[in-house]
Amino acid sequence: MPKVKTHSRAKKTFKVTGTGKIRRYKAFKSHLLTKKSKTRKRHLRQAAFVHTANMNLVKRMLGLRG
Repeated sequence: MPKVKTHSRAKKTFKVTGTGKIRRYKAFKSHLLTKKSKTRKRHLRQAAFVHTANMNLVKRMLGLRG
């Protein structure tokens, strides 16, 4: 069997924590920021965790599942 390649964007985007959760950053923070409130932009700065429904997909992109 060939080696499983890591998805290039995924390895730069997601980080695996010590407990095995996968950390992600929130979308909609790159442009058109004048119409968004300060509160909304502040909350977008905070990292979040990948939802359990998407966990298998992200793990496969990171090469964590064989």
